[in-house]
Amino acid sequence: MRQLALELAPSPVPAFDNFFPGRNVEAVSALHALGTSHSAEQFVYLWGERGCGRSHMLQAAVAAASSQRIVSRYVRAGEPLPAGDSSVRMLAVDDVETLDAHAQLEFFHLYNALRECRGAVLAAGNVAPARLQLRADLLTRLGWGLVFQVHALSDDDKRIALKRHAAARAFDLRDEIVEYLLRHLKRDLPSLMTVLDALDRHSLETKRPITLPLLRELLQSEGEGNGHPPTGA
Repeated sequence: MRQLALELAPSPVPAFDNFFPGRNVEAVSALHALGTSHSAEQFVYLWGERGCGRSHMLQAAVAAASSQRIVSRYVRAGEPLPAGDSSVRMLAVDDVETLDAHAQLEFFHLYNALRECRGAVLAAGNVAPARLQLRADLLTRLGWGLVFQVHALSDDDKRIALKRHAAARAFDLRDEIVEYLLRHLKRDLPSLMTVLDALDRHSLETKRPITLPLLRELLQSEGEGNGHPPTGA
């Protein structure tokens, strides 16, 4: 049986070239410089609501540093910190508000070790450093470097990003499709991009132009194939 287009769609690897910055140009610029060894900064803390893009930005910085052969690690909530790996030169810790007491102590020691060897520490949380419920010495260190609030994309930002993504794939995206996506689907940009990529593939497979009826057909087939009604039905 043919697998459904959205099930086949891989999640895009987080990178700076597939991140639409919106109002976060300064933060993206700082992380890009750090990830490509063009920055004197060692420490950056990002904060903002879930889905604002802070996790993507951390992973993009780690990917950029890794491409420069810098040993880098991204740690998401619940994952162990690389406490025993002295080769790490960039550490990105996401969702720091979820760290338990033991992990906070490990992070504190890793921060100090990376500071001593001129490594880099990136971190992200849901609130500004001063509002985190973490041990005081770790909070002090999280505030040592650059601190950026990451702003979620507005609908206008998402419209621009979707149009640009479609143009990069060499097809014209009609306004009615963009509005349908924003009204009826998950509103975070990676999810919207995934649907757009699946729609492009479906258009090529069926040899039909990208239209609103084709999008509805794709979503209908997904809903039926997964045993759920289509989104926005």
